[in-house]
This record gives sequence, structure tokens and C-alpha cells, in this order.
Amino acid sequence: MISADPHFVTILQHVIEFLGTFAFAISGIRHAAAHNFDWFGGYVCGFAVAIGGGTIRDVMLGVTPFWMTSPMYVLCTAFALLFVIISGKRLKRLNNAWFAFDTLGLALFNIAGIQKTLVMGHSFWVAIIMGCITGAAGGVIRDVLLNNVPVIFHKEIYAMACVAGGLAYWLLYYLGAPITLTVVVSFLTVCVIRFLAVKYHISLPILNTDASDED
Repeated sequence: MISADPHFVTILQHVIEFLGTFAFAISGIRHAAAHNFDWFGGYVCGFAVAIGGGTIRDVMLGVTPFWMTSPMYVLCTAFALLFVIISGKRLKRLNNAWFAFDTLGLALFNIAGIQKTLVMGHSFWVAIIMGCITGAAGGVIRDVLLNNVPVIFHKEIYAMACVAGGLAYWLLYYLGAPITLTVVVSFLTVCVIRFLAVKYHISLPILNTDASDED
């Protein structure tokens, strides 16, 4: 158990998943709009992005996918669609607005994946992997639906930010820090790494093997 108060952890889990759903749904809907999808297509894309990572996580953990336990996630995506329709032109002037929503969704779902895995009694290394899947798989689904190269295969740091956030979570958990502080630090770790990586063009080394080196 990750907290002395299971009820608080459950509430926190639902809040994080709801906020993550909203942020990722906006990201998916906005990308769909850039490809001239209609409203229904935008909703489908946003919903698939928002629930994709969590669904894969829950199936692997052997539990009912989180969005099937309450209709609020379906409604949350509808609110995200309405938000994009109303505020799209205004936010379009802010080049980093949509990137921010994607980063927020990544950080929130990473934490949700870690917490749910720990609550189910799995080891921390499993929790970190599940956090990465929960956070990054939605972006992969979005890019596949839009016929783009998935963002995790780009040079920019994406899934590795989830790993760093998971390690920060583990460190504070090991030190006995309050759950709220642990969540905030893990969240900020993912966000800061993503923002810095994009701003300063920080990336992992490219895997490149020349044919001449094989001989």
C-alpha cells in the first residue's frame, strides 16, 4: 500500500485519471483537427488517446479498464471536444498550448499507472513500466490513427521522461515522503524534462549502424 489512507489514494487516483483524460483528449482532438477530421472523428481520436494507455495497463494487470467503471471519462472527452471547438482559434495563437496539454497528460497518466500498479501489490520496477505504458501509449495510438510516426520513436525525449518521473516517485516513496509531495515531484519531473528537452533540443543518441562497420 502506498498510503496509510486507502480512501485518499483512491480519490487521488480518480482525480489524476480524470485530469489526464481531459488533457490527453484535448491533445488528440487538436491533432485530429489539424488533419481536418469532423467533430465525431475528433471525438473518437481524443477518446482513443485518452483511454488507450490506461486500457493497455489495466488489461495487463488483469482488471476492468478504468473508463468502463464510470461514464465520466466519456463525458470528459465530450467536454474536451467542446473546449477545443470554443477555444481552438484562441489557443491556436499559442504555439506551445497543445504541446503543454500533451505533456500534462503524459505526466498525469504516468503517475496514475504507477499508483494503480503499486496498489495491486506489484514491484516498483513493474510500476515504472506500467507508468510508461499508461503515459506514452496514448500518444502512440494518436500518431497511428493520424498516420504519423509515433512520438516515442522520435529523437525527442518522451517515454524516458516517464521513466525519470517513475524513479523520482520511487525515491520519495523509499524515503517515506507524503503521497501528495511524491505525486507533485513526480509530475514536475516529467513536465520539466519534457519542456527542457523540447526547448533546448535535448535528445537521446541516434541508433545508427553503418554497413561498413559490420565487416
